Amino acid sequence: MAGRKQFDVDEALRRAMHVFWRWGYSEASIDRLTEGTGLGRGSLYGTFGDKSALFRKSLQRYAQTYQPLYEQALSGPHPNPSAVVAAYLQVALNRIADPTVPDGCLLTVSATQIPALDAEGRAMVRAMIDGLRARLEQALLAAGAGEREAAELALCTLATNKSLAVLSRAGFSGEDLATVAAAAARNAEAVPNRPADPADPAEPADPAEPAEPSGPRQAGTTS
Repeated sequence: MAGRKQFDVDEALRRAMHVFWRWGYSEASIDRLTEGTGLGRGSLYGTFGDKSALFRKSLQRYAQTYQPLYEQALSGPHPNPSAVVAAYLQVALNRIADPTVPDGCLLTVSATQIPALDAEGRAMVRAMIDGLRARLEQALLAAGAGEREAAELALCTLATNKSLAVLSRAGFSGEDLATVAAAAARNAEAVPNRPADPADPAEPADPAEPAEPSGPRQAGTTS
């Protein structure tokens, strides 16, 4: 039928995503994009728009692929903040170990090339990073970290995640990367669980037993 595309659009977008992932926006030339997708310039432009539009679609495809994995890892329940950090970073380690995708992280390499992106692309990159930070903070709060500790640890965990991507592109081994992730999780063990909120409704006491004195929550509880 006239007008029907003779190629798999989603597969072409996946391949374009890999080109941006491997080369970064600046070095992902149209020639590399046509070679990587197997499409001619006319089909590439006609289907996805210009290079900036294709980049944004690739970034969306990346988010659709990996955001659910991070969401699943952070959904818990987690016994403590250290478990949150370990679960989050394991997603990054699994992606880096996947031989079917380029080294590193598309979001990380895109962040390093912010000046080369248009305003919409820059906003997308920052929004995705901010979203990861906010979701991490929520999970850490749910695992018992105080507000300040959750905010600080979310930022540090995000930084560790991005450093893993950079180290992987520099050729560091999976063992080295796992060592970095494990150290970050161990450091999170020092984050204390927040004390119980006096405003929280207490469970009714058993009349047969004396009331327990109030005190800090045990590890693993959440508000």
